[in-house]
Amino acid sequence: MSKEQPNNPLHGIKLADILEYLVDKYGWDVLGTKIDIRCFNIDPSMKSSLKFLRKTPWARDKVEQLYLQSLEKG
Repeated sequence: MSKEQPNNPLHGIKLADILEYLVDKYGWDVLGTKIDIRCFNIDPSMKSSLKFLRKTPWARDKVEQLYLQSLEKG
C-alpha cells in the first residue's frame, strides 16, 4: 500500500515521464547544457539515460529539480 505524500510534488510521477517531458520541452542538446552529464551529451537515448539516472542519485536529483523548475515557469 502506498502512503499519500501531499508535500511531495514528484509523488506518483515516473522518472521516464519526467525525462520524456524534459526532452520534449528542451531537446537533448539543451538538456545536456542544463545538466552536463554524459548520457545527455554523447549519443543520448531514453534507455541509456534512464539506466544511468536510476543508478545515480545526484543526477536524478538534478533532473527532478529541473523538472520542477520547468513546471513553475510554465
